This record gives sequence, structure tokens and C-alpha cells, in this order.
Amino acid sequence: MQTLRGPGSSADDEQRRLDESAVYPETVDVNIRQLDPIPAPRAFIRDLPLSREQIELVLRSRQEIRDVLHGRDDRLLVIVGPCSIHDPKAALEYASRLAKVREQVSDDLLIVMRAYFEKPRTTVGWKGLINDPDLDGTFDIRKGMWLARKTLTSLLSLGLPVGIEWLDPITPQYFSDAISWGAIGARNTESQVHRELASGLSMPVGFKNSTDGNVQAAADSCYASAFEHHFLSVNLDGQVISVETKGNPDCHVILRGSASGPNYGPSHVRSAIEALRSSQASSTSSYGVLIDAAHGNCGKDERVEAQVVEELAGRVAAGEPGILGVMMESFLLGGHQKPGPVDQLIFGQSVTDSCIPWERTSELLYTLARAVRQRRQHQQGGRVAV
Repeated sequence: MQTLRGPGSSADDEQRRLDESAVYPETVDVNIRQLDPIPAPRAFIRDLPLSREQIELVLRSRQEIRDVLHGRDDRLLVIVGPCSIHDPKAALEYASRLAKVREQVSDDLLIVMRAYFEKPRTTVGWKGLINDPDLDGTFDIRKGMWLARKTLTSLLSLGLPVGIEWLDPITPQYFSDAISWGAIGARNTESQVHRELASGLSMPVGFKNSTDGNVQAAADSCYASAFEHHFLSVNLDGQVISVETKGNPDCHVILRGSASGPNYGPSHVRSAIEALRSSQASSTSSYGVLIDAAHGNCGKDERVEAQVVEELAGRVAAGEPGILGVMMESFLLGGHQKPGPVDQLIFGQSVTDSCIPWERTSELLYTLARAVRQRRQHQQGGRVAV
């Protein structure tokens, strides 16, 4: 056992004892097969830097999202894209189509592309592009990290702001400069680690209700993340550091349903806002929530998901308060397929949850845009052509 340094011990003696006894191979890494070093975040950022135009897009879109969340912008926030990105080529083709629609509806919708590279699993399964980029069990995480950042810079080049789920507490150092909106998933909404993480992130962050449908947990996360926190992390050079955050005032709740059923109805929205207010969360609680049309709100059926979006559009058009945004899982093709090597997969189809096909997605985006215009007319006491 390492002993304390006595009055007669020299610094060299102490260092020698530490070198000899600080690590015990018999008790360390018992269940670790291999340790593969990954370059520090700065190396990835240096190799794939953001241009000035991309930086301005990220900064501008973050502020626009804040304005929607705080009621200063009456557009609807729409987070839309694949359940997960497994093929960057297919993701970029999808993005090129989305960018054109985004430009056409920009007066009514604030569209952010969903670009998820990490997938939490209830038990086991493919955990995303970062973890296993070749979908073959080789787990080349270094390649996955590079592909993820490369994909992000490509999306920004198309003029699309990007949303992501934060799962691992280290990856934000590699990607957060390129992200306009983040989410904490249902499995992590009560995690202290993720509340601390959200408190220091530079973009608005949405907390989903927990998998059992508990909305109070997400509301409490918004409250906790608005405060300063102190915790261990790594810096851009990969060094372990002690972090002191300022708190994030732009956290909000996402209703995503649960195994017990959906929670996107008007009463659910009202209850969620009440939970936020009772938790004394940040001022975003005064305005509303985001609604995820996928997951428990559609039973993971993309046809039902599209119907949920249409229903939400109708409620927005009627002027229902509290709906700040909508989330959709959408890809080039509808449905999903089992993961496998990319060259053996159907191009543009999800390998995780089922997605709404592009043609239907496009229709829904225009429907949502029309609903926002109708809401404006409703609030002004006029009429709008449909």
C-alpha cells in the first residue's frame, strides 16, 4: 500500500514509491480487452475546421432557436432527419433535399436537421456511426469520430443547422462547435452526468420525458441544468480538467410518449408546462414544449407518426398554445432494415427506428408551414388561404 511521505523523505523517494506501487495490474482493467488511443479533440477540429460562414450559421441558428423557445419568434421549430445516420452519403442526399424545402418555408418553420451519431440501446444492438461506422462489429471508433465530424461540416456547407443527441459526455468536445441544438434522450434524462453536461453546452438542449412517461424528471432536468455545476471532463487537448459551468437557460422539455402510450395531446402539453413551472425551471417553461412525433407517440410506426404530425399541424393552425416545435424521424425511404455492412444495405433506409419517407416528409413540412400561417391569421382574427 502506498504510504504517506514522512518528514525525512525526499521528493525523489516519493516519486520512486509512486512509480513502483501506484498501479496494480491485478486489480485494474480486469474486464478490458483493449485500449485504443484516440486523438484529442483539437486534432479533429484542426483537420476538419469550420469556415467563417459555417460558424456564423451555427451562431445565428442557435439564437433563432432560443428566440422560438422564449416566444420571441412565432415560427415553429422542426427537428427532422434520420433516426440515426449510418451512411453519410445517403444523409447528404437527404440533406440536399431538406435544404431546398428549408429555404422555401423559412418564414414559417425553423428547420434543423437531425444528425444522430450515437444510439442508446435498451439492451444491446448497433450503437451508431461513431461506435461502429462499418456496421460489421469492428468498432473503429476513431474512424467513426472522423466520419461524424466530416458529415457535420458537410451538412453545414449546405446551409443546414444540425441537431444531435448527446449521449457520451466526451464527444461534445469533438463536435459541439458545429451543433445548433441538442437533446438528452429518455434513458438519460434523470442522469446527473447529463444534467451537468447540459449546463455547460453552448446551445439549447431539450430533455425528453423518461421511458416510463415521467415528465417531471425532464422538468427537473431543465431546472438543474440552469444552475452552475462542477465536474470532471476533458479539454480540447484531451487533458482531464475540472469544469465550472455557468448554467444553461435554454433547456426545454420534449414529449416523446412512452411504453404506456402517447403524450402529445393538449392535456399532456398543459401538464408538462405546469410541471416546468412548478419546478421553477428557466423562462422557456412559460411558452411550451417540443413534441416528438416518433417513439412512444406513434408506437414506432412511421405511418402513425405522419398522422401525429398532421394532427399537431391542425392544432397549431387552430392557435393552441404551448407547441413550440415538432420532431420527426425521416429518411429517403420509409420503414427500416436490419443493420449490416453499408454496401449490402438498401440506400437511404434507416437501420434503427422506422422513418417517414422523403415524399411524405416534404408534404408534412409544407403542411406545418401552412399551419403556422393559419395560426398567425387566427391570432389576428383574419383568414388565410389553404
